[in-house]
Amino acid sequence: MSQSVTTQFLHPLRMMITSFLTWGMFWLVLAILAAGFFFQDGLAALLKAWQLPEYSHGPLIPVLSTLLFLRQLKEHPPNPGPIDDRWPGVFVVIAAVLLGALGRLANIDDIVAYALIIWVGGLLLISFGWRVGRHFWPPVLHLVYMLPLPDTLYYKMSASLQLISSELGVWFLGLLAVPVFLEGNIIDLGVLKLHVAEACSGLRYLFPILSFSYIFAVLYKGPMWHKAILLISAAPITVLMNSVRIAVAGVLAQHYGVDWLEGFTHFFEGWVIFIACILILFALAWVLLRFQRQKMRLTEALDLETDGLGQQALRLRLIQPSTALISATIMLIAATLAWTAIPQRAEMQLPRTPFIAYPAMIGGWQQQGPAGRLDPETLQALKADDYHDVTLARGDDPSVGLFMAWYADQSAGGVHSPEICLPGAGWEIAWLERSDIGPALGQTDAFNLNRAIIQKGEVRMMVYYWFEQKGRRVAWDFGAKLWLMVDGVRTGRTDGGMIRLTTLIAPDESDSAAEARLMDVVRNIEPTLLQYMPE
Repeated sequence: MSQSVTTQFLHPLRMMITSFLTWGMFWLVLAILAAGFFFQDGLAALLKAWQLPEYSHGPLIPVLSTLLFLRQLKEHPPNPGPIDDRWPGVFVVIAAVLLGALGRLANIDDIVAYALIIWVGGLLLISFGWRVGRHFWPPVLHLVYMLPLPDTLYYKMSASLQLISSELGVWFLGLLAVPVFLEGNIIDLGVLKLHVAEACSGLRYLFPILSFSYIFAVLYKGPMWHKAILLISAAPITVLMNSVRIAVAGVLAQHYGVDWLEGFTHFFEGWVIFIACILILFALAWVLLRFQRQKMRLTEALDLETDGLGQQALRLRLIQPSTALISATIMLIAATLAWTAIPQRAEMQLPRTPFIAYPAMIGGWQQQGPAGRLDPETLQALKADDYHDVTLARGDDPSVGLFMAWYADQSAGGVHSPEICLPGAGWEIAWLERSDIGPALGQTDAFNLNRAIIQKGEVRMMVYYWFEQKGRRVAWDFGAKLWLMVDGVRTGRTDGGMIRLTTLIAPDESDSAAEARLMDVVRNIEPTLLQYMPE
């Protein structure tokens, strides 16, 4: 009797395993393994990013994308005949391999991760053909939500969200009759100061809620303009609720002390805000349905049908060992083996003099006192390998602040633009332009930098800043990232730096006088830069 029961249990299991042991499944698994080896740097970048609070939702994204794919697969029954439109998928795979190779050459692992998503789209096109596979773009596009943003874009978004959240949070505190003063993203409550740090800027909620709103829009059966509103509204809803969170934190700190903002309360507060954002999204969908001629309940408008997903997953055994699939797999294996066989370039460590040896006297400008030291929080955000922060003076002229930062490897973070940091410190950028001062210095080569006037109350300052990219002076932060990729591919170098000059504009002097002061400092420090930031 026992043997009969065992046989009845093992026979279906053996049949199911046997049904999957097909040549199509063999080549599919081989393609996935080859992709895992070739795109391993991108996978490592994802695993590292998922450890950050902002991207901790990342592991759920492939699972949700798979469920979306299986749901859509139900709409396309199996095709018993030959599939003659697989080759567009091969070209997509080739594009993914080329982009992945570019990322590996440039030592920018995020590019390899982006290429991995393109490869997934190509594999679907090969497996189901162009006519069917092109309909599966929603689950493939959803995979973008598991990727970390490029650092420059991340910090720009973070800074903007911090300022918006700070201003709205202070407005809410004013409604609650809590005395408060805002300077940048520092909320002064009198008894203490709350700093709207990057971890609390709203991005921690924004990324998972954007992902949720995307799935919500895909499953929503209303008109397309409804879907667009639901997708776009995720960002303002998140910023609004994050401002409410800041206001609640201010009330707690004002009445109960800063200890209430730490530990479990902070964690619980975050989850409450996250769930509140989701509920507001559902409420918005309910309101949109009220404007429909044909009234629908929210439960009817959301296609939450999950029956038959397991049956759709079993369709993987129907994948054919097509010429396109075999060719794409062999190409990926060959690319992996070729990359392994090619001797890897040694990391270039050009000799440079540390900033501690920078001269105290430069062309008549004398360093005043010892070099400044940044606080731990600023150092953690800056992530520079070396920096120099001094004040220069010459006679009775107003002083000039000189700040230089150098990065041995910008691919894992990189330079923070003053355009982001200054507003966070309470300075308002009243005027900003990019210009080439090479002709003014008597140079034929371009010397691009940013010229800005910042102000805080009645205090005004003139600012020069630029990015040093192997002897190039780059004003645009995204341009600096582009040169980083180019240099990474050409030479394997990813080092670089940033230089910022600031001077006070006295009430009785013109802007041109302050600018002449900065130009004189630039003229004097420019010949020394290559010693500390190699070309």
